Amino acid sequence: MSIHLVPDGLAGERVDAAASRMTGVSRSRLAELLAEGLVRLNGEVVSKSARVAAGDMLELEIPAPRVASVTPREVEGIRIVHDDADIVVVDKPAGVAAHPSLGWDGPDVVAHLSAAGFRISTSGAPERQGIVQRLDVGTSGLMVVAKSEPAYTALKRAFRDREVTKIYHTLVQGHPDPFTGTIDAPIGRHPGHDWKMAIVDGGRHSVTHYETLEAFRSTTLLEVHLETGRTHQIRVHMAALRHPCVGDPLYGSDPVLAARLGLERQWLHAVELGLTHPGTGEWVVFSSDYPADLAHALAVVAED
Repeated sequence: MSIHLVPDGLAGERVDAAASRMTGVSRSRLAELLAEGLVRLNGEVVSKSARVAAGDMLELEIPAPRVASVTPREVEGIRIVHDDADIVVVDKPAGVAAHPSLGWDGPDVVAHLSAAGFRISTSGAPERQGIVQRLDVGTSGLMVVAKSEPAYTALKRAFRDREVTKIYHTLVQGHPDPFTGTIDAPIGRHPGHDWKMAIVDGGRHSVTHYETLEAFRSTTLLEVHLETGRTHQIRVHMAALRHPCVGDPLYGSDPVLAARLGLERQWLHAVELGLTHPGTGEWVVFSSDYPADLAHALAVVAED
């Protein structure tokens, strides 16, 4: 049970919206809790449309989350870029999740490493042990997994303190102006669609740097450096510029263009990962070539 006093700034808000702002729990999850009578306002069970007032007491009872189990399963297409006693760097194909989760029954990196006999760190939630960063299911490229406990701690700190270099390439619609720029806009859950992210007031600080590598007739190849690492960050920020990643209809890309290029996912690839090795203290850099589907799409637009 968690108890919260409603601040002046949220007076008049619906209880589900206010509770989400105060606790970080998604509005879809709060709808479930409200329906189950697990949210009380001043001691009374209320509906999600109830309005809060400054000084109201909000009580939430959140059941322990179910845990997604890890079932070892080797995944075709995952490439091991580097492996030592502390870390394993993988080149993840599209269509593969970083770790198992509720609602996802497809392949994932953790299950693959388990099936392939890799011993990874036991730190972290049971379903995401060793995971210190994630890539979207539809995004390909490099990610690092901790194998030792000290490595997990060091890498989590390095990602938190922005001491890791993360470089992506993306093909976007149109031609960003200016050709090189920075997007500094907070990202949080989309207020109307919980499965999406959006630029929202009160969202998490998010900074994306981009520069043009090559401009084509109707698309542009960008190199993107992430200063922060939020869910869907590149996809949200590019869409905010009105230049969504090609092949990303969730954030407004043209499905006709994606079909013409043979794309079944967003053109977004993690091409380079640089970090201080947690075991040796040396700066190491790993790189990844474009997978076949992205290379094909790029060849098509280059011929337009």
